[in-house]
Parts: sequence; C-alpha cells; structure tokens
Amino acid sequence: MASAAEQMAQNMSWSAFGKATELRQRILFAIGLLCVYRLGTYIPVPGIDADALRQFVEQASQGIGGILNMFTGGAIGRMGLFALGIMPYISASIIVQLMTAMVPSLEQLKKEGEQGRKKINQYTRYGTVFLATLQAYGLAAGLEGSGLVTDPGWFFRISCVITLVGGTMFLMWLGEQITARGIGNGISLIIFVGIIAELPAALAGFLSQGRSGALSPAVIISVLVIVVATITFVVFMERALRKIHIQYPRRQVGMKVYDGGSSHLPVKVNPAGVIPAIFASSLLLLPTTVSTFSGSQTSPIMQTILAYFGPGQPLYLAFFTVMIVFFTYFYTFNVAFKPDDVADNLKNQNGFIPGIRPGQRTAEYLEYVCNRILVLGSGYLAAVCLLPEILRAQLAIPFYFGGTSVLIVVSVTMDTIQQVQSHMLAHQYEGLIEKSQLRGKSKRGKKGPSRR
Repeated sequence: MASAAEQMAQNMSWSAFGKATELRQRILFAIGLLCVYRLGTYIPVPGIDADALRQFVEQASQGIGGILNMFTGGAIGRMGLFALGIMPYISASIIVQLMTAMVPSLEQLKKEGEQGRKKINQYTRYGTVFLATLQAYGLAAGLEGSGLVTDPGWFFRISCVITLVGGTMFLMWLGEQITARGIGNGISLIIFVGIIAELPAALAGFLSQGRSGALSPAVIISVLVIVVATITFVVFMERALRKIHIQYPRRQVGMKVYDGGSSHLPVKVNPAGVIPAIFASSLLLLPTTVSTFSGSQTSPIMQTILAYFGPGQPLYLAFFTVMIVFFTYFYTFNVAFKPDDVADNLKNQNGFIPGIRPGQRTAEYLEYVCNRILVLGSGYLAAVCLLPEILRAQLAIPFYFGGTSVLIVVSVTMDTIQQVQSHMLAHQYEGLIEKSQLRGKSKRGKKGPSRR
C-alpha cells in the first residue's frame, strides 16, 4: 500500500505548482541569478585583443581548451569577467576539507556547530581569494606572452587580476545566494548552466563534422548511442540503494506502550554524488588553465608535465582514476555518510541492526558495508569519467563528450527535481493542516441543541 507521501507525490500537478507561491519565488530567484551569471560571461576583461583571442581559442578548442570552456560556460574562450569560473572556490574547498580531516584544531572547529561552520567557510573564502589571485596573475602573464593583449604591462596585469578575482568572488556569492534563497545547490547549478549553455553550439559543431565528411555517420550514431547509454547508466546508479534493516524494540512512554517496528537505513551506492569527479577535474585543470594561454612562454617543466598529463595520456587517466577513488572515500566518510554519527543516532533512538550490538560495533559494521559499496560506487564514477576520455583520444572527436559533464548534468537535474518535489510536499502538508484547523474551528463554533 502506498504511503501518504507517495500518494501526495502522485497527485502533484501544474495547478498545485501554481499555488506554491514560495517555491515559485525561489525558482524565479535562482533563474534570475543564473541569468546574471550568463551575462557576466559575455563582458570581456579590459585590454584583450578580441580578434587574436578568437583565433587562439579556435586552435585551442580541440584540446584542453575545450574542457576549460565547458567548466566556465564559455567565459574563458571570451575572457569574460567569470573566466576563472568557480574552480578556485572548489579547489579551496578541497584543501580546507583535507586540512579539516588532518588538523585536530580544525576538526574540533567543525564540531562546534554553526559558529565553527562559519569559521571554516571564512577560511575557504580566504583560500579562494589566494588561489584566484595566483591563477589570475598567471593567466594575465600568459595572455601577454601569447600576444593577446593590446597594451601589455603592469597596468594590464593588475587590472586583469582585480577583474578576474572579483568575478570569481561574485560568482561564489551568487552560488551561496542561490543555495540559501533559491532552489538547488548554487555552485552545482552554476557549473550545470555553463555546460548546458555551451551544449547546443558544441553539438552543432560535432554534427557539422559529419556533414563535411570528417566523421562517418556510423561514428556519429555510435557516439550518440554511447551518450544516451551513459545517461541511463548514471541515472540507474544514482538511484541505487543498499538497504540496511533497522529494528526498534517495544517501548513505554508515560502510560502508553508502543509496539516495536522495523525500518531500513538507505545507503546510496554513490553517497558522494558528483563531488569526487568535480574535485578531480579541478585538480587536473589547475596547472593547465595558465599553460593553455602561455604558448611559447611555457617552461620546459610545464611542457613535460602537460606532455604526460594531457587528456588521453596514460598518466592522466591513472591520476584521474586515483583522485576519483580517493575523493569518493574521503568525501563519503567525512561529509556524506559518517558511520560513527549514524551509529550514535540509532543508539539514541533505541534502534539497532539485528545481530549487531549498538554503539561501536554498529559503527564498525556500517563502515564495513560502506567500504564494500564504495568499491562499486568509485568504480562506476571512474568508468563514466574515463570512458569518454578514452573514446575521445582514440576517435579524435572534436566535441568534448565528457563523463564529468554528464555526471554533473544528470546529478544536478535529479537533485533539483527532488528539492522541488520536497517543497511541493511541504506545501501540500501545510494546506492539509490549515484545512483541518479550519474544520476544527467551524465545529467548535457550532452550538449544540438547546435543552428543554
């Protein structure tokens, strides 16, 4: 028999959506800020030679430049205000989370509740400014070395650094506002919109290769089938669960005796979501962001690193795999699913896993189960991210069908839809409560029959 929540979810319609005023305002607020983000990608950094930049981007779009364009929504190809994108913030978040797990003082700060979380967010912002400044200065020097600047010099470098760092911080603020006052995760939605915005032009360029004869129709159909199959596989794996049986004993509260019940603890096959893929991609893109624009000014050490760690190279694939597996385990056990906290919550609620003692034994069992699940989850993430890389290197497909982009699009879409459904359910529950209160008032307002 379907639960009340499932029945309400089945009864959702456009009329119910129209009545959810708060949800509609949240969606419009998020769309408005995302439009501001897209507008900022078209405002160029002052002092850039537009014609020379356009020619350079066309040459670099076949390699790592296409990946950079994907993550920045085309801003780096136009050298817009948001050319650095949100990657400095993601890189700073990686560093702060790693330090939180290793430094006892930061770990204690994390346990202090809201005040500790604000302090950690403040450290993350400081790290974002530092990383964005380094990347912006390197990018400005690389633009000068490639002859893409109309008036090179320190004035251009300073203005470029201020513009790009300010754009990144503004973008970080937009993401926080979308998360707090809009719908969905703001940072993920910014990356999602950047990918979707560049998708039509990239798909048109890919199909034009077939019309010109550069790619055979069989290759085009095969790639489209692979993309559809990958999306289907990602949706299936993101919804896959491992259910752990939970038993609750009979208990007495006051004068009432409640019978024992059973439930289950859902553990996703991929508790970390798309975060490991984004973290690994940001680390791989960190050294190549500057080198893409350096041209002949690239140092021999950087040229050697790029030769071995370029897209499709064995070391690149191996490093990408190791980073995905590492961040899957790290993010799961430190953020998404903490066995000790889950075991404590079960103990406080008098719940237990049949055959497992509450407390430390339950935490060890949950960690054992989660470790086995993450073997499949991390392998799935690595396969989705690496398969398009291998196919792109072997088939020389000009359009970047990245596994990371597919993961981001599918995961963000599913998460946003789930949040919309949660708001709709909350709105319907509020309507039912208001109706019951009105019925209660009307019944209390009626006078009983007069006694003779």
